[in-house]
Amino acid sequence: MRNIININRKWAFTKQASKIPAAMPKDWNFVNLPHSWNAIDGQDGDNDYFRGTAYYAKVINKMDLPESDLYYLELKGANSSADVYLNGKKLAHHDGGYSTWRVNLTDALESVNLLVVAVDNSANETVYPQMADFTFYGGLYRDVNLICVNNSHFDLDYYGAPGIKITPEIDGKNAHVEIEAFVTNSKINQEIRYTILSACCEEVAKLETNDTKVTLDIKDVHLWHGRKDPYLYTLKAELLEDGEVLDCVTSAFGCRTFKIDPENGFILNGEEYPLRGVSRHQDRWGFGNALLPEHHEEDIDLICEVGATTIRLAHYQHDQYFYDLCDKKGLVIWAEIPYISKHMPTGRENTISQMKELISQNYNHPSIVVWGLSNEIGIGGSDEDLLENHRILNDLCHEMDKTRLTTIAAVSMCKIDDPYLQIPDVVSYNHYFGWYGGETAMNGPWFDNFHKTHLDIPIGCSEYGCEALDWHTSNPVQGDYTEEYQAYYHEELIKQFFTRKYMWATHVWNMFDFGADARNEGGENGQNHKGLVTFDRKYKKDSFYAYKAWLSDEPFVHIAGKRYIDRVEDVTKVTVYSNLPEVELFANGVSLGKKAADDHFFYFEVKNGGETKLTAVAGDCKDESFIRKVDTFNEKYRLVEKGAILNWFDIETRDGYLSLNDKMSDVISTVQGKLIFMGLVGKFMGGSKDNKDGKIKAGGFEVGPEMMSMMGGFTVLRLFTLVGGMMDIKFTKEELLDLNKKLNKIKAPKKK
Repeated sequence: MRNIININRKWAFTKQASKIPAAMPKDWNFVNLPHSWNAIDGQDGDNDYFRGTAYYAKVINKMDLPESDLYYLELKGANSSADVYLNGKKLAHHDGGYSTWRVNLTDALESVNLLVVAVDNSANETVYPQMADFTFYGGLYRDVNLICVNNSHFDLDYYGAPGIKITPEIDGKNAHVEIEAFVTNSKINQEIRYTILSACCEEVAKLETNDTKVTLDIKDVHLWHGRKDPYLYTLKAELLEDGEVLDCVTSAFGCRTFKIDPENGFILNGEEYPLRGVSRHQDRWGFGNALLPEHHEEDIDLICEVGATTIRLAHYQHDQYFYDLCDKKGLVIWAEIPYISKHMPTGRENTISQMKELISQNYNHPSIVVWGLSNEIGIGGSDEDLLENHRILNDLCHEMDKTRLTTIAAVSMCKIDDPYLQIPDVVSYNHYFGWYGGETAMNGPWFDNFHKTHLDIPIGCSEYGCEALDWHTSNPVQGDYTEEYQAYYHEELIKQFFTRKYMWATHVWNMFDFGADARNEGGENGQNHKGLVTFDRKYKKDSFYAYKAWLSDEPFVHIAGKRYIDRVEDVTKVTVYSNLPEVELFANGVSLGKKAADDHFFYFEVKNGGETKLTAVAGDCKDESFIRKVDTFNEKYRLVEKGAILNWFDIETRDGYLSLNDKMSDVISTVQGKLIFMGLVGKFMGGSKDNKDGKIKAGGFEVGPEMMSMMGGFTVLRLFTLVGGMMDIKFTKEELLDLNKKLNKIKAPKKK
């Protein structure tokens, strides 16, 4: 019988070795897996985390292992390339840091063995990802096992697959379940016993045969129906010889149908089932991506609490344990490979191998409905090599899996007539109107225009969000990193997206703050702070409750702004979120009245004097908060960028004239402002104006109407700060102050 032995404990580790050791090193440190060497330096900013080769070593005594014909090493995640050595002999190489892979150790095993795994997360031009807004944590960051099997066994060599492939087909009230078993070194006298078990472990169907491809029927099938009813069956396959079980594998599966309609969105088992949810990165504070089972469980519980029906598992293959949790909880999943941001002509083979691994390893999960081909890969436009790469991946997905669809996540500046949008079955866009330029009001109309232009292409939003830390204000504005602006932003986007049923899926970016060591912004370096929950999972931001109000059936009430206590205004706005129809607010025990709100967002004007205890009541639910009147604004609530050349409040302004604090749309609406901007595009951004068509080009792509609309929402200061960071352009204080002087001479356009 198959034995799986976990070998996570006590590995020797170093980043300093120059060669593979011949004996167990005495001067290396000991670590337990899962482990990442970037758990700290990959989350502290400046993009200086260690990227290179590190080594893990472990002694394996064969006599401690069960007696078996074959021994496989199973690595569930080694980022991003790795080599396996046994007793100094190199046995395998693997490229791709997010999938399971296995190595046959049998022929190289001796009585006492030194196993060494060299893991490399350094930059190269062949393995994805190489450019993205997250940290590429190095390490053996998932489980490592030894699998001991009979010479005849369910396959362990094909792209980390489980050895059985399950394809249910619904036929009225019944299901036909096609099962394909992959057996290595099979013999004539061997049979396979297939058993389907119900959720309560009762036998539903059974067959003993020497066929490796069979169909079993389930009468009165119980459908897997998302969050409402995530019912799972289990398939057990046993390899038999003369009645003895040589090997056994099991896999949960679900029976369901789905389609994605350009007009009506996602349809599950014949019912409209809106996909409204979040994206998830797999890392967390202090651990990097070396997560434990309890971390995955906490994540899925928080996602379920907010009421999400879908998760985009970005931007790579996640842990099998998390896919299992998604099956059990009923989350509908977008699974993808890390073909992201930068198309590498030399990386095509790696996109193919990573896609084969993703599909082979995850085919049986009912939660997965789409395979993601790429993310923001067309940021610089789509050339023929990029298009061909996508066609190959799209065809591969349909060849390997006839039951699911393909999708991409396109970036805002990708034109809606770009040919690569025609390749996948469905499309989503990453839009940040209201954060990275533009206005929140631009989001819904943009999707309306796409939908009107491409009536046959289902369209969704794969990323949208804005950053928030522990900064606060009563007058939130785009780019201030306050919790109040994030709450406002998501209130607006919820109302726009959730009322457009043609959008096949919407995914907030992101459920959790995550590590992005290249980022130095918001007052806490090394992170992307767009999460609805903090990196350590300890604080749910107000925007979390805005979504809970729309998506969750669990009755609740929440007063926003609990961390914003000191307020200067005499009358302050208090926002309450609830999924109940009516909320009553009390100030120091005195009722301020009841309010009803169809959009689940309840706004109260509260007199602010002295100290006020606020109590919100909705049905049987209650929440409390506290505010205090102060004479001057509490500067602890205001972001002061560390290392910033200029902060917005340091800039000289003139009433009626422009400054660095004005929006680009106002600047370029004036003749003088547009001339200044055109000159800066050429000087700082490597831009040019094509005299033939009058188009502006900057940063490697065309500055078209869509990009101009986005840029128009930035203040001049924020635009130059962000562009400088993305393109590694250093603006001096003197250059910015000189620009401000020029803008101070231009009359601001009159507000309409």
